[in-house]
Amino acid sequence: MAVSRIIPFRLALARCMPSEIKNAAKLQVKLSEFDSNLNMHFSELETVYAHDPDKKCQPGDVVLIEALSVKLTKQITHKIKHVVYPFGDITDPISGKKVVVGKYRDEIEAKRELFGKNPSGFDYENAPERGWQKDKRDFTYQETYRKYHMFEYDEPYAV
Repeated sequence: MAVSRIIPFRLALARCMPSEIKNAAKLQVKLSEFDSNLNMHFSELETVYAHDPDKKCQPGDVVLIEALSVKLTKQITHKIKHVVYPFGDITDPISGKKVVVGKYRDEIEAKRELFGKNPSGFDYENAPERGWQKDKRDFTYQETYRKYHMFEYDEPYAV
């Protein structure tokens, strides 16, 4: 898989995807493409691979990537600096408060106390950390590979 164009930034924010390359993370970077006919910007996703031997990022994480001065391989052109936002743990960068779908968690808790707690509502304070379903429902840490043939048996970790 070849990258269609080079990302013109030294640093960029990207979302981690499942990767089939060892010691690398597959990342999607959102770029704004200017259309001169309409005088508008349109967002496009660019896929890059970053060097990640420690497996710091998991699928869904938002990470900060840095361009390498020398490419490690034909595909690996960046390295991961650090994980900015782990998956499912969104923080407003201005206020520093935790956010759920556009509402602050403390506002949701205040409404629950004002109108009474719903027993079926999700409790963010007592929720377990990410990774507690490893080997039960979460298999994202498994090594993935490309599926080239259709066989009779199931290939559980094929991409």
